[in-house]
Amino acid sequence: MKSVVIQQPGELIIAEKPLPQPAAGEVRVKLAYAGICGSDVHIYHGHNPFAKYPRVIGHEFFGHIDAVGQGVESSRIGQRVVVDPVVSCGHCYPCSIGRPNVCSTLQVIGVHRDGGFSDAACVPASNAYVVPDSIPDELASMVEPFTIAANITAFLKPQPQDIALIYGAGPMGLTVIQVLKGVYGVKQVIVADRIDERLTMARESGADWTINNQHQSVADALAAEGVKPTVIVDAACHPAILQEAILLASPAARIGMMGFSGEASPLTQQSITSKEISLFSSRLNSHRFPQVIEWMEQGKISPQKLVTHWMSASDVKAAMTLFEKDQRACCKVLLTFPMESTPMESAQG
Repeated sequence: MKSVVIQQPGELIIAEKPLPQPAAGEVRVKLAYAGICGSDVHIYHGHNPFAKYPRVIGHEFFGHIDAVGQGVESSRIGQRVVVDPVVSCGHCYPCSIGRPNVCSTLQVIGVHRDGGFSDAACVPASNAYVVPDSIPDELASMVEPFTIAANITAFLKPQPQDIALIYGAGPMGLTVIQVLKGVYGVKQVIVADRIDERLTMARESGADWTINNQHQSVADALAAEGVKPTVIVDAACHPAILQEAILLASPAARIGMMGFSGEASPLTQQSITSKEISLFSSRLNSHRFPQVIEWMEQGKISPQKLVTHWMSASDVKAAMTLFEKDQRACCKVLLTFPMESTPMESAQG
């Protein structure tokens, strides 16, 4: 079989590998579709501090179970499944309180261990969730990105009367918009981004008001309307945003942080405690797959609005470049499997 491997930062190859055999408690998934995420690009460039090389990347994937390991019911063969990339121990403190996404020995498929950009991948059986027939194959891999939005909004507990501000109209921001509007019924969602085409996508996903903060500051735009957001989500993940969000927030507001920057954010205690602002951080997801599958099945979210490209996994290098470089025309790229039968390829960038 073929696998997309980052040999070392900047070096991507399509390698021939033996077909893996599922260990006890595992299933083997024959890949059909997989989504490219910003973290895949970060691993490619050597910017993910958690990745070890060489690494088969990919953590958003869908396929069919074609083999099972010891202890797994053979009836699972043939199931259509999406895979939760969070692999946890199940007994440490975070796991014991329902937060396996920050397990003390956390492993993320596609980061700490080999992922799903492969013709087949073996994963824990408990991480493979059945996809109902109402969700088409070509959109099923979009479950994982929406679990990120499900996780942060579970902390923020949005209410219909909230006024929400989202920084960033990339894939993360767009999923949050859809969840705020389609699931929680938030009355007003404001989105700030520097790319007009992304703001158009934000409106298509339900945003009520968009601000191009390349041309107008968010603070000025909100002040002109007398708006104080009660829920703010930083989906742009820039360290300068947090202090601005705190200053713009209504008293008693909730702020959600999704970034991983190692740079310092300048904050003052007074700016937070004077308004009794609640700060929440969110990483990956904690058992949100069933919830998102239900939302998708009920039509509360529309993943097709984010997908702009489907490409063969054999063209993964071009697909990742498109995803990274063309943010005006490209939002979400889904790779199709199996990979075409071609000789081993190598690409460096």
